[in-house]
Amino acid sequence: MATRTVRRFKYVDYLWNKSKARSFGKDEVKLLLYRSNLLGADLRITNFAGGNTSTKTFERDPLDGSRQEVLWVKGSGGDLGSLNKAGLASMYLDKLHALKKKYRGIKYEDEMVAYLSHCTFNLNTRAGSIDTPLHAFLPFKHIDHLHPDSIIAIAAAKDGEKITKYLFKGKIAWVGWQRPGFDLGLQLEEAVKKNPKAQGIILGAHGLFTWGETSYECYLNSLDVIEKASVYLAKKYKQKRKPFGGATIKSLSKRQRTEQAKSIMSILRGYCSSHSRMIGHFADDERVLEFVNSKDLKRLARLGTSCPDHFLRTKIRPMVLSLKPDEDVSNSLRISNKLNKEFIAYRKDYKAYYKKNKRSNSPAMRDPNPVVILWKGIGMFTFAKNKQTSRVSSEFYINAINVMKGAEAISTYKALPAKEAFDIEYWLLEEAKLQRMPKEKSLSRKIALVTGAAGGIGRAVAKRFAAEGACVILADNDKRHLNKSREDILEATGEENINHIEMELTSEAGIKKAMSDISLMFGGLDILVNSAGLARSHSLTETSDTEWSLLHDVMVKGQFSVTKHAVSIMQKQKIGGDIVNIVSKNALVSGPNNVAYGTAKGAQLHMSRLLAAELGKDKIRVNVVNPDAVIKGSNIWNDGWAKSRAKAYNIKLNELPAFYAKRTLLNEEILPEDIADAVYIFVSGSLSKSTGNVLNVDGGIADAFVR
Repeated sequence: MATRTVRRFKYVDYLWNKSKARSFGKDEVKLLLYRSNLLGADLRITNFAGGNTSTKTFERDPLDGSRQEVLWVKGSGGDLGSLNKAGLASMYLDKLHALKKKYRGIKYEDEMVAYLSHCTFNLNTRAGSIDTPLHAFLPFKHIDHLHPDSIIAIAAAKDGEKITKYLFKGKIAWVGWQRPGFDLGLQLEEAVKKNPKAQGIILGAHGLFTWGETSYECYLNSLDVIEKASVYLAKKYKQKRKPFGGATIKSLSKRQRTEQAKSIMSILRGYCSSHSRMIGHFADDERVLEFVNSKDLKRLARLGTSCPDHFLRTKIRPMVLSLKPDEDVSNSLRISNKLNKEFIAYRKDYKAYYKKNKRSNSPAMRDPNPVVILWKGIGMFTFAKNKQTSRVSSEFYINAINVMKGAEAISTYKALPAKEAFDIEYWLLEEAKLQRMPKEKSLSRKIALVTGAAGGIGRAVAKRFAAEGACVILADNDKRHLNKSREDILEATGEENINHIEMELTSEAGIKKAMSDISLMFGGLDILVNSAGLARSHSLTETSDTEWSLLHDVMVKGQFSVTKHAVSIMQKQKIGGDIVNIVSKNALVSGPNNVAYGTAKGAQLHMSRLLAAELGKDKIRVNVVNPDAVIKGSNIWNDGWAKSRAKAYNIKLNELPAFYAKRTLLNEEILPEDIADAVYIFVSGSLSKSTGNVLNVDGGIADAFVR
């Protein structure tokens, strides 16, 4: 392949830095990783975790020192954008070719995967993917397998093969749809023998293979092919002025769309969580709106996706809501009943799809709920096991929209037959891959809101939740410390699982808006921890009306308001929930100079009991953790509280921590992490049948014993 002059690209990003590439010298594996990371950085080239790349090098055998040709290829799982050497499988190329003697035909395709481990070079533990034979049997040193929307649009068009021949003038070969695996590798090998001058192959309904003599030539070849297809599609879009048959409905404004989405997202999440709890994501960009508002929405949505990478993330087809864009969603019960019928219909359709296409050895039917939900004039909701997966599912369906748009512009979109789609979705190898995935953490799929998250206890609770896999929303009115808490908690979890919101507990309007925003962050709410608080220590005669009102507005009225709105979300979901209120030993024990704080804490405690009695029918548990004297990291010790307590006990300020520890039965100082442990116990599932309880974490104070 001759060296070409680099030109400007409009539809892909040319990111190759020759100086950086030269720094890798002749290390082809480092150049492979560099190329892979560049390709993975552009979602127009391949979607998250999609595609694979490879190179072939000569290495010394670790046993006999002989010179062996080794295939380095992206292993099972992983993403090109972040691929490193640990993500590469390495295999003896001659052994991979020797597997051809073992191959008994397409009926026995799956048994070939087990043989891949026998081809491993240098005891590499990274398993090869199902695409390994495709890279092994193509006679090129550097190979890219990608899923660009522009290419898949051609691959999924009714006249895809004809268009490929016309557009690429024989330089790109065509191989019709075939499930990835050993047989497809043999077909690619044969296609190159028949087309020795080919610079790539389009796989029907699937994607693209390109290659080059060097890593750079391979990279440039991939970009050239994708760019050419993209330019072709762009011309066709201009000729066909009404994508998807044109719009039949007008979108609401951005603000209106957001408000509508907020109003029903927790209801949708509840229905999507009937099998397992799900985390939500909402998207309403122009690509989504163009599709959901179109004349062809119903027809194309029903056909389903084509590329296996797409429907493994999005299910065979989305759910299309019958709601009008400006539907009155103020009556959540009416909307819920309407949506219930639509979910029943979707599940019934999915069960019919499973029953019709299952084989004698197919895995049991999985969750029949939709992953993708479309609302005309509003946008798209996606639900999956965590925030990253729900967001990525959204991106994959946007890829599918792009594919359908392109295929319809140049021909007619053609989805995979249901039987073929089923065989991918319920492939035994895919099932084995799912079974190998690590066990989910205890709070995975849960959404938690922690108020007072800028303080020591709130931060510790949020950090513990994040470490246990929860999606956590941090709330506080202290913006500076709130951001500090977020940065601290990011060490325990991925960035997508953490969100934060400013919330002023003395403002009912502010609480209402904040709680409305929360619905859209992750789709709903499972856990509320009321940790926000402040303290003042004065005698009765020194306590002002203003001070009394402030303490009760924050801790009593604030707890009431946040809980009211949180429960509204939980009730819409109909999947239960947990409320844990951080109260105090002072709710049970009387002490001097504490009338305003102690009374507020007593009210918090009894409110918890009342709500436990009221919300049991909704499977919403309400429990209390009573700390005492948590000094480390606690904001309530500022503003003179510590000094006031030291004065009340007639001790010096620096003696306060030891004083509190010594008065306990266990002679222990109480830390924020101790409170976090107690809160976690209530929400972890270990006490799923407990509500209305009080757990003292005070080192043991006899006067505070509840019974």
